[in-house]
Amino acid sequence: MSSIEDGAAEQDPNTGPSSSSSTETDATSGDIITVTIGATVPTGFEHTAAEEVKEKIGADARISKDRGRIYFPVTTDKLFQVHLLRSVDNLFVVVEEYDHYQFKESKEETLMELQQLASKLPWTNALEVWKLNRSLKKKKGYRKGGNGTKSKPDSEATDATVADAEQQELPQAASAAESQTKAESVPDVESSTLDSGEVAPEAKLIKFRVTCNRAGDKHSFSSNEAARDFGGAVQEFFQWKADMTKFDVEVLLNIHNEEVVIGIALTEESLHRRNISHFGPTTLRSTLCYGMLRLCKPQASDIILDPMCGTGAIPLEGAIEFNSSFYIAGDNYDMAVNRTVNNICHIQKRRADKGSASGLPIDTVRWDLCNLPIRTSSVDIIITDMPFGKRMGSRKKNWDLYPSCLREMARVCRPGSGKAVLLTQDKKCFSKAISRMGGLWRKLHTVWVNVGGLHAGVYLLKRTGAMFGQTPEDVYESRGALNSQGEDKEDKELS
Repeated sequence: MSSIEDGAAEQDPNTGPSSSSSTETDATSGDIITVTIGATVPTGFEHTAAEEVKEKIGADARISKDRGRIYFPVTTDKLFQVHLLRSVDNLFVVVEEYDHYQFKESKEETLMELQQLASKLPWTNALEVWKLNRSLKKKKGYRKGGNGTKSKPDSEATDATVADAEQQELPQAASAAESQTKAESVPDVESSTLDSGEVAPEAKLIKFRVTCNRAGDKHSFSSNEAARDFGGAVQEFFQWKADMTKFDVEVLLNIHNEEVVIGIALTEESLHRRNISHFGPTTLRSTLCYGMLRLCKPQASDIILDPMCGTGAIPLEGAIEFNSSFYIAGDNYDMAVNRTVNNICHIQKRRADKGSASGLPIDTVRWDLCNLPIRTSSVDIIITDMPFGKRMGSRKKNWDLYPSCLREMARVCRPGSGKAVLLTQDKKCFSKAISRMGGLWRKLHTVWVNVGGLHAGVYLLKRTGAMFGQTPEDVYESRGALNSQGEDKEDKELS
């Protein structure tokens, strides 16, 4: 998350804001503490994210009842590794969580209880982690200055209920601990923070906001009301200043039925924005691309094909994370191919600027999806985002497109060992096309995901051992072709 004046946050909630100095000693002593990190992930890929956490951090992740979130313990010496996870969108450190929070029946009593909760929470460790997180981001040059353009975290199906706190701005005095710890920080300072030294106790105000994500129909209050009242109590307790846009700290209040989690955000913007600089109308999030790639388990020397690459989000993520395979990205639209090339160049330049090898195992081609310039049985994995028939293409065209492209994919894919991971929201059309391709493809698994509010499926297919050219599906004619033949026959009969 964005930065905050360090020491002022280090206050013991049991004794109030005046006790910040005792906590500051712990924060600056380098003691390793264990905290719980929460992460939002693409809905449907919670288990994939949990597997990645186990592999890369060695922690057992717990999947939340609220879809699209996982929680896992981490020690502060491994905090930097958390930001390297490829499957998570947003990160936050958990202040406190309640599995079965008993809300009062009346709105007034519930909101009053939320106000009282703010001063009872164990803020100390979470704020120490937030402070460390800020210093890590400065060392790595993540800061771009200011939070004015800070985007709200991407949540999944509960986005409609998200609301920001509407809070009043009150004057505040920064503590001495704030001034002391500020002097120790890296001099790359936000526009919302100043290097106050150790003298001026009122040099800079700490700005914050509360964001409430609420899901459930048994609450007597709205997200706005919860964020407003809880935020007001946080403001009174810490003497911070409320600011909805140029904030330093974002306090999260996540409510899902009876589950309540209070946290402090550790990411300024979603980590899924890492690869793409040239966006298209249906660009996939990099975190969702990573989940799809993990489904097909790329191996060294695999040839991986994305025949409808769009902006190249899937092959780019693969070339960066699974770089022992080779990726071919193609599309039949010039503009899409150009976007892919520009995104590849952007990543290569960024890598070169950092002094690392700029080359990527990826190539880009413009082609006809149903007539690929690829040798038969030469591709190990096909992975693509198929047109949903909404923003791109149409449902009517999909009835011809899906069988044709599945047949062409079967031709280029290795019999017996080849795999395909295909994303689509047009479930009816896809299921019908797969049933017609039974001799060439076998469906192994489906992951249901949320893509921009649409309920879509990620289908893992296995190429059967049948050689292309020896099954009835090879000569399947599209519905359009059959219709045109029927019309020609009718015309001849009429003449």
